[in-house]
Amino acid sequence: MAFRLLLLFLIVAIVEVYAFQAIKTVTKSKWFLISYVVISVAAILFIAYQFMKFDRSVGQTKMTLITLGLLLLVLLPKIVLSFIMLLEDVMRILMGTVTHFMGHNSDSFLPHRRKFVSQVALGLAAVPFLSLIYGMTVGKYNFKVLRQTLYFPDLPNAFDGFKVTQISDVHSGSFDNEEKIRYAIDLINEQEADLLLFTGDIVNAKADEMHPWIDIFKGIKKYEYGKYSILGNHDYGAYLDWKSEKEKAENFTAIKDLHRQIDFKLMLNEHIKIKKGTDEIALVGVENWGKHFGEFGDIDKATENLAASDFKILMSHDPSHWEYIVKRHPKNIQLTLSGHTHGMQFGIEIPGYFKWSLAQYMYKQWAGLYQEFGRYIYVNRGFGFHAYPGRVGIMPEITVFELKKGNNVA
Repeated sequence: MAFRLLLLFLIVAIVEVYAFQAIKTVTKSKWFLISYVVISVAAILFIAYQFMKFDRSVGQTKMTLITLGLLLLVLLPKIVLSFIMLLEDVMRILMGTVTHFMGHNSDSFLPHRRKFVSQVALGLAAVPFLSLIYGMTVGKYNFKVLRQTLYFPDLPNAFDGFKVTQISDVHSGSFDNEEKIRYAIDLINEQEADLLLFTGDIVNAKADEMHPWIDIFKGIKKYEYGKYSILGNHDYGAYLDWKSEKEKAENFTAIKDLHRQIDFKLMLNEHIKIKKGTDEIALVGVENWGKHFGEFGDIDKATENLAASDFKILMSHDPSHWEYIVKRHPKNIQLTLSGHTHGMQFGIEIPGYFKWSLAQYMYKQWAGLYQEFGRYIYVNRGFGFHAYPGRVGIMPEITVFELKKGNNVA
């Protein structure tokens, strides 16, 4: 532990020294430099204090969200800046070495820092700085409605054109703007769909996080074929220290009951048949199954008495379930809807051309539509936010699917 703290201190110190050198190179104002140092030290001390007083029996609060946001705001731009300054130092050392061995007289072994390089470094650092501010003020509630048309040769005829709306990862404990949430609910209600599915994480950890938002979510309109939901990894209370197992179990019971209170049918390793005319499809809902976040989902139990030929839509919170179990499952799950990753709430997306996030190094399927073996998974980018109180490039999502009879085309 002591070694880790020492290493962290050294990294922060190096970053801060480089950042100060960049500032000092572009301005000689004594008062500006003093103000910069005072603000930087105050921010570091505040962040350190908040981390030291973090209470795992309480979990994430509005203050921890502010602290994590400030940490990224302070550290990430300075890391970018330090990287550029480090490259300049490498060049300065090389140039100094060449000059020294060539016998040129010089006042200093190292050439002076160039103002232009510091200006470029500061300009590049401004990109993540401004992006993070945007993400925390605008991006986190910049809801997008994304539409997908999916083709299945075995879709029952009556369901040709059937529409499904998906939301995921509400994380109600992070909300701080009632007007924006009402706007998002209105967006959901504006979509012409037959069925509404919610794929887990109604809270961050505690049932009471959702209490201020119950009436707003009850405002989601009725759907002809119902509203269904599942649990996500955060719904098990696993990220808190509880006074007792009894208290943890009571919280879990209360979280499950939240779904009833907002008029959703919570599915726990089970399936139901949705009938339209003389045709039917199976809606399957499992508890959370994640390679790294608990394996509670039981796909075999949930699909008991279903045939491989039955058309199935599976709700499974964590996309790693599809990667490790579902995509090769003998019951032939045609469509899986997941969430969980949030796309890390930070990335770059140019629809149809480019998509990048740190999430892709942890999850093979992390945002959007994927297909293997003629089976689809769609990973919703999430409705809410967690840890970092914002979204940059990866916006909160409401997805509308139209199911079509026909050959598989992405």
